Amino acid sequence: MRVAYLVPAPGIPVQGPSGASAHVRGLVRAMRDGHDVRLYAARAVDARGHFGDAVAAQACGVPHWPGVLGRWRDQQEILAGRRVAEAVLADAWSGWTPEVVVERHTLFSDAGWRVHDRLGVPWILEVNAPPTLERARYEELRDPPRAQEWERRVLQAAPVVVAVSRWLVRWLKEEIGCRNVVWVPNGVEPVKGDRARGRALLGVDPEEPVIGYVGSQRAWHDLGGLSRVADAAGARLALVGAFPEVPGGTLAPGHLGAQDLADVIAALDVGLAPYHPDAPRWFCPLKVLGYRAQGTPVVATDMGDVPALVEEGGSVVPAGDQDALVTSVCAWMGRRVTPRVRSWRTVAREVVELGVRG
Repeated sequence: MRVAYLVPAPGIPVQGPSGASAHVRGLVRAMRDGHDVRLYAARAVDARGHFGDAVAAQACGVPHWPGVLGRWRDQQEILAGRRVAEAVLADAWSGWTPEVVVERHTLFSDAGWRVHDRLGVPWILEVNAPPTLERARYEELRDPPRAQEWERRVLQAAPVVVAVSRWLVRWLKEEIGCRNVVWVPNGVEPVKGDRARGRALLGVDPEEPVIGYVGSQRAWHDLGGLSRVADAAGARLALVGAFPEVPGGTLAPGHLGAQDLADVIAALDVGLAPYHPDAPRWFCPLKVLGYRAQGTPVVATDMGDVPALVEEGGSVVPAGDQDALVTSVCAWMGRRVTPRVRSWRTVAREVVELGVRG
C-alpha cells in the first residue's frame, strides 16, 4: 500500500532528539516494512543536528520568518503545512498517489485535510498531545480563540483520529466532539539488548549498579533529585539522550541508535520515569515502553497512562514523593522483569488497517 506520512510541525525535525522525532522515525520505519511509504516533513534536521538512525524524508521547508514578525508565527506554521500538502499533491500529479494519508497532528496545519479533499484518499490524524493546551502551558499561544477554532475544525473534519493515550481519547470525544477516535498506544524498536555490551558502552564494571533515565530534559520531567536517588541506592546514574549539561559523576552516553540504546537500557538495573506533580496527563512515554521491552524494572511517578504501561514490570509512586522513589528503586535493584514488547510494527499495522477500513 502507498502511504503518505505527514509531519508539518516545524518543531519536529525527522532526525531531531525529542521523543516526537523518535516516534516519527520508529513508526515510519515500521510502515516501510511491507508498504511504500513517503515521509513528508517541514524539516529533516534543525540546528540541534542529526540524531537517531537515518530515515529518508522529503524536507518541504519552513518559510523564512524574520524575528520582528514573531507575533505572526502562526502564519509561518500554516504555510509550512501547506508546503507539505503541496509536495504530496505534486507527487500525485507525477504518478505516485497515496492510498492512505497519515498526519501527525500539529497546530495550524490542515495538510492532511487538503490532500484528503483533493485526492479523495483516506486520512488518519494521529494525535500525540492537545496542541492548544500544550502551547498555552509551556510556550505562548498568541491568539487563543483562533488557535482553538482551527484545532477544533481540523480534528472534527478528520474521518479517523488516532490517540496515543486514554486521556487524549476522552479529550477528543468529550471536549472536541470527534466522531471516530481509536486508542493506539506508542511502540518501541523490536531490538533485543545485550546487557554486557551496554555495560561496556557505559564504561562501568559488569556488576556495578546503574540506574538510568532515557529521554530529554523537558519542563514536565522531574530530574532534579535523581543524583540523590542514585546515591541512596548505591548506584551510578546514567542520563541517556541529548542533555545540555549533566551533574558530575553522571554517566552520559549521549543520543544512541536503536541497537546501542537497547543495549544500554538492558544494562540498567532500574529505568526511571519521573514527572512533576503538575505534569500533563496526555503522554504515552516511549521511555517506559523501552524499559519494559528489555526486562528492566521501571520506577515511575503516577501520571496518565504510566501505571498501565508499567503494570507488573515495576513500581509507580506519587508524583513529587522522592522518598517513595528512593524506596522503590532500592526494592528493584538486582531484579529483572519479564520483557514486554509492543513493537512499532504492531502500531503501524493497527494504523494502516484503520485507513483501509475507513
